[in-house]
Order: sequence, then C-alpha cells, then structure tokens
Amino acid sequence: MERALNSIRAVLITAAMCIILFSDDARSFYLPGVAPEDFEKGDLLSVKVNKLTSIKTQLPYSYYSVPYCRPNTIIDSRENLGEVLRGDRIENSRYVFRMREPQLCNVLCRVELDPKSSKAFKEKIEDEYRVNMILDNLPLVVPIPRSEQEGPPIYQLGFYVGLKGQYAGSKEEKYFLHNHLNFVVKYHKDPQTFTSRIVGFEVTPFSVKHEYEGKWTENTRLMTCDPHAQRIVTSSSSPQEVEDKQEVIFTYDVTYQESNVKWAMRWDTYLLMADDQIHWFSIVNSLMIVLFLSGMVAMIMLRTLYRDISRYNELETHEEAQEETGWKLVHADVFRAPSNSNLLCVYVGTGVQFLGMVVVTMIFAVLGFLSPSNRGGLMTAMLLLWAFMGIFAGYAAARLYKMFKGTEWKRIAVNTAVLFPATAFAVFLVLNALIWGEKSSGAVPFGTMFALVFLWFGISVPLVFLGSYVGFKKPAIEDPVKTNKILRQIPEQAWYMNPIFSILIGGILPFGAVFIELFFILSSIWLNQFYYIFGFLLIVFVILLITCAEITVVLCYFQLCSEDYLWWWRSYLTAGSSAVYLFLYAVFYFFTKLDITKPVSGALYFGYMLIASYAFFVLTGAVGFYACFWFTRLIYSSVKID
Repeated sequence: MERALNSIRAVLITAAMCIILFSDDARSFYLPGVAPEDFEKGDLLSVKVNKLTSIKTQLPYSYYSVPYCRPNTIIDSRENLGEVLRGDRIENSRYVFRMREPQLCNVLCRVELDPKSSKAFKEKIEDEYRVNMILDNLPLVVPIPRSEQEGPPIYQLGFYVGLKGQYAGSKEEKYFLHNHLNFVVKYHKDPQTFTSRIVGFEVTPFSVKHEYEGKWTENTRLMTCDPHAQRIVTSSSSPQEVEDKQEVIFTYDVTYQESNVKWAMRWDTYLLMADDQIHWFSIVNSLMIVLFLSGMVAMIMLRTLYRDISRYNELETHEEAQEETGWKLVHADVFRAPSNSNLLCVYVGTGVQFLGMVVVTMIFAVLGFLSPSNRGGLMTAMLLLWAFMGIFAGYAAARLYKMFKGTEWKRIAVNTAVLFPATAFAVFLVLNALIWGEKSSGAVPFGTMFALVFLWFGISVPLVFLGSYVGFKKPAIEDPVKTNKILRQIPEQAWYMNPIFSILIGGILPFGAVFIELFFILSSIWLNQFYYIFGFLLIVFVILLITCAEITVVLCYFQLCSEDYLWWWRSYLTAGSSAVYLFLYAVFYFFTKLDITKPVSGALYFGYMLIASYAFFVLTGAVGFYACFWFTRLIYSSVKID
C-alpha cells in the first residue's frame, strides 16, 4: 500500500511540475537532479548502484540479485514513474569515495561462492549483463578507444559482470568475474572558490584472483594489490574464476582527474556516437528527399485541381453538366456517413490524443527538459501528457460523431476513453506477467500499476468525457453539398485503385520519411544507447505529418476522380498503413541487429513494438483523415453545384 501511495504521489508531483513550468514563477524553477553540486576536498561522494542490463535478454535485474557486496542496510532511492517502468532500481552501495582523495586497493568485501551464487554469476556473464552505477547523477561508463580514427573514445554504459575465456593450452571454456574496478572521477575545479564539480565517471574492470598470506581478517594485506608495496592491478593475467567454493575478493581503486569540461557540458562526451557523421548525413539526406517529393506532389495537386475547378465552373449548359465526369459527379454521395462511423470517430479522437501528446513532448524535449540527465523523465512526461490530452480526444470524436447525426455522445466518450488504452493495457499485463515469471526488476510493481490505472480512470477518462460534452454542444459541422437519399453505384475500378493495394502503397512514403531515424530510436531503446537529437526528430516528425497529409490527399483525389466516394475509412487507413511497414521494419531489426534468443525476451520486444506500431497507426491515420476531410470540403465548396 505504501508503494501505491508513493507512485500516486510521484504522479501528482510530476503533474504539479508541468503546471509550475507554465506559471509566472517558472524563472526560478529547475528540474531535480539538474542543479550542480559543489564538493570540497574530502567531501563524501555517494556512489549508487542501478540495475543490471543486457541487450541479449532485455530483462533488467537489481544489482543485489547477484551476490555482490551488500551494505548493512539497502536503501532504495525514490524513482519516478518512468524509472520504475524502465526497471531502474537505484540503491546505495558499499563504495566510499572522498572528493580528490585517491584510493588504491580498497577491499570491499570477501565472498565465498556456493552453487547458487556461482550459477547466478555464470548466467549473468553468459547473457552479457552490465553493471550500472551512478555518481552525482552521472552514469558509469567504460571508455573504449576508437580503432580506425583518432578522437575521443566511445563510451559504453556500465561494465560487464564478467567474461568467458580459456586458459592457455585448454579448450574448456571458463567464466571469469570482474572483481576489481579502477574508477576514474573527472572533476572541474572552480579557480575562485576552489570547489569542484563532477564531470565524468569512468571505470576499467579487471578480473583478478587475489592472494594473501595466512587467514583472512579485516586487516589482511593482499599480495596481488598492495599500495604500500606499489603493487596495483594493471591486467587480468591471473583472472578470478567463477566456480563453487571459490573465494572472491572485491576491490577497487579511485583516481581523480581534473578536466577542462564545464559542468553544463559534461553530458556532451556521453552523447558522442561511433557513427555520428553517418547519422547526421543520413538524416539530412532523408529530409531532402522527402522535401523534394512533397514539393513535387504539392505542385502537381495545386495545378491539376486549379484546372479542374476552373473547367467545372465554366460548364453552363444542361447538356455540358450531364456530361461531367470525375470527382464532381459524386458530389451527392461524397459526404454520406461511412459504415462503422462510430468506430471511425473513436479512432480519429484517439489519433488526436496521440498527436497532441507527441507534439508537446517534443517541444519539452527540444527545450532540454527531457534530457538523458533526467532519467525516466521522457516516459513520465509522455504518460502524463497522454492522460491530459484526453480532452482533445473526446472533443474531436464528439464533433465528428455529431456531424454523422449521432445522438449518444456518452457511448462515443466511453469507447474513446477505453478502446486503445484497454488494448495496450491488456498486452502490457501479459508482458508484465512474463517478466514477473523471470523475477526481473523490469516487472512493474502493484503500486506503479495502481498509479497507471489512476492516470487512466482518474485523469484521462474524465477529461475525455469533458471534451466530448463540449464537442457535442457545439453546432454540427455542415456539409458543403447536399447528400442524396439514394446511393450512387460505384463503377468498376482499375486494378491499381483496389482499396487494399492503394492503402498499402500510401503507407510507403510516410514510412520512408522516418525509417532512418527509426533505426537510431530502436537502437536507443533496445541497444541501451542515448538518444538526444530531439531537434532533428521534431523536423522529421513535421515532415512525417506533411507526407501523411499529402499522400492521402493525392490518393483521395484519384479515388474521387474514379467516381469512388468511399473515402472516409480509406483516408484513415492510407496514412495509417505506414504502421504496417514500421512493424515489418521492427521484425527486420530484430533478426539483423539484435541477439535475442530467449522466448520471453522476444515476446517482450514484439509486444512493445506492437503497441508502438498501433499508436503510430492511430496517429498517422488521424492526420491523413483530417487532411482528406479538409481537402474534400475545400474542393466541393469551390465548385457550383446545381
């Protein structure tokens, strides 16, 4: 119950933060964890441990799920909603650092492995798990020199639990544990106050079988690592093997390096990527291609439509009017309510909700509020904004529903508030049950689950009803032309105007606008990398919206010219079909870039990518629908209808 109250408290605090950001007092407001902290020489530094992560299993585990050295009392840090959903478990540790006071060969603890603990270490080494730590809100990284070019090293988040190898002359594979850590704390010194700020936290792990004389006591001096005898660990020549009844001694060194990097720029080195030049070139190239295609499409459409409207308005005689062809011929049927119009209203409203969430999230991200330094902030913000955008979902659904002559607005409000989240929540519950079965820290606890339900039914549902009430009270949208009571027969269509074919063709261009950027987004999620270029992502998102709108309008125009007036659902599905290609790309990425072998991990990947593709479908579908809705109203209000 206490964890449930903490989760709800975290939700309310985050909501209050969003309100404060827009208030007059926002100038004096800063995000927690972002303000710099000054340290005097000798000040105690708090080293915290985080989850164990693996790109092979995608299942995080808490640091103390394996028999590492434990403090007398394990204290959990208070995580926000996004951190809990990511599986973060930030706890205290036995590591003791003092600012600018180097330490050599500090003994952390001595552990004797039993069958259970040795098996736990072997499993984590086999699955290539990494240990994550935090110092002054900076994650621990392992610097890896660039092999082909000079420049700053590449940083790997966390160090591996251990490694597999063979002794010389033996073919038997053994497991070796990283039990000695050489920490490097980089700091920037203020020349005026002589205080220091931490700007880097690096480690080099070693596997060393420590030796000592006599029986083990707290004051025993190691023969393999002794600062008094100037013996320090520089290699893993005699590695620490993981086997039953093996004795493991955990040790660490701490050195301090003064750096010219200022505190405000300390994250820049973490965000350097190995293929940054290719990354930038690919994005710019993709944007240029899509902009060129969009310009061509817009030019063709404007010229063709202008000629059509001019020709239709010049028809004066009754005989000429009888001979008219093309999109004007279906004017009496084009605004006829589609089949399953209620479902269309629900999907359009849900798409508006996601559009609002993504736009506001990106604005916050571009302004720097959702940087990697604010762990879990991105996911927390997205969940809160999705709940608050329910008011726009209800408004959009109710307005469209009233245009279709609907009267039961409460039913539409319920469906809009429940359809997408219920589907996503059902998938989420199944995946969470699978994660619970693996005893992973990624399993969402009851308190957080209660907070999510509170966000849904306590905030989103009431706002959807409020938006639906306001939208239904508005006057109904009037059609620019009258609709006949008798249905017009649709002539036989050419093969390329087949609904399934044209819908699938329409999704290619929107997907082409984002697929390069999608690679980096998937890498940040599933390969444990940072994603930080939100400015470019915002540009790509705008291009995506423009492309969805234009390709839908073009295909809608061709459809109407073929005297097929069933455009409502097809406009939604044309842009939304890009989600099919997104999911297919996710399948391709899984088999070409990831090394996932466990069934649970595979189910986790495809389950979350299915939810993401579904969200992409409703968002792009709503954009395509509104573009086509605006287009049809525009052209039919521009011609003379007898």
